[in-house]
Amino acid sequence: MFPLIYDFWHQAFETQKAAGDTGGWAFTYSFFNLFQYPTFRGACAGLTAFILTLLAGPRVIRKLISLKLGQPIRTADEVHKLAELHGGKLGTPTMGGVLIVGSVLVATLLWTRPLNPFVALCACTMSACALLGFCDDYKKVREKKSDGLSGRTKLAWQIAIALIAACFIYFKPEVSGIGATAGQLADGAGFRLGKDFFSISALSFPLFKEPLLDLHWLIIPFFTLVIVGCSNAVNLTDGLDGLAIGCSISTALAYAVLAYLAHRFYIATEYLVIPHNPYLGELFVFLFALAGAGFGFLWFNCHPAKVFMGDTGSLAIGGALGTAAICTKQELMLVIIGGVFVMEAMSVILQVGSFKLRRKRIFKMSPIHHHFELLGWHENQVINRFWILSIMFAIFGLTLLKIV
Repeated sequence: MFPLIYDFWHQAFETQKAAGDTGGWAFTYSFFNLFQYPTFRGACAGLTAFILTLLAGPRVIRKLISLKLGQPIRTADEVHKLAELHGGKLGTPTMGGVLIVGSVLVATLLWTRPLNPFVALCACTMSACALLGFCDDYKKVREKKSDGLSGRTKLAWQIAIALIAACFIYFKPEVSGIGATAGQLADGAGFRLGKDFFSISALSFPLFKEPLLDLHWLIIPFFTLVIVGCSNAVNLTDGLDGLAIGCSISTALAYAVLAYLAHRFYIATEYLVIPHNPYLGELFVFLFALAGAGFGFLWFNCHPAKVFMGDTGSLAIGGALGTAAICTKQELMLVIIGGVFVMEAMSVILQVGSFKLRRKRIFKMSPIHHHFELLGWHENQVINRFWILSIMFAIFGLTLLKIV
């Protein structure tokens, strides 16, 4: 909405300026010029999402409680000692992810250009993943079991959502440059690495100033893997109060910085030599809205949690972050910036693989945050230390931008 107000003001300003009418309303209300800057709108979007989450939070929590949408806890037969540690969480309302997704979408509509291809892609992917997570959560609370949708069903829908997103970014000329006209390319369609056209199908990494590998059409399944993998990794991390949302905030802010740098022509092409696309400025605003909603949700989700995000939130946030990594063409950086999510996912993969191959477990329990709980760490210790790791991973990832 506010970018449209800026467009209206700017048109009036240029008209009055050409006519020499310096006393017109456009000159009087020159503060509308602020709405052109992604930094200002990003700060406003983050603050808007934060306030909306705080205001709506108590009402949503009360509604979830009244609907008896409490989180089922796995029994002692399933998780043994962990059931004792988490017994007090029984009945805590879940599906709190609707707070995050709703606040982000409202802030996005207010402060971004929602038809921007990157914003539209991230918002739609997040919403689709949220709907899938909602179905999973609803099945859990309806049947009063910790098992929701079957793994195959959930994975199939995740792949379908991610595949549509991957095809959109690959075949959309304004994003990929593939099939773009000469005029579109001149207007900034596609990516640039340095001053040369950078194929959407190529992989890059800040330590290398040339593309690492061009996957051609195979980039579509790779994009799908990134979105599905990130969505599931955030979902696996969501096991302790505030753990997943805290790590999501640092990851979202890091990618917001990457999006801002990548949309500035000189910084991206001359100084940092990272993939540049002028449309990425709006993605910066979207990611700040996601971070703001995350801080607002953390207000209610920190230990002891009054509400859980559920799969509604974790799948949505993971899908949005994975899509943002693709949009900035920094997919490989997600392994570093989202290091905690990688740790959590890898711990499950290694645990399952080891048990199937050797009939032995590597960890006391996976995901790895439960391993540390069973070692005797208090829940708050695990959460705070993982937050520290997440912040350090994000900072380290950003410092790689100008090592070479």
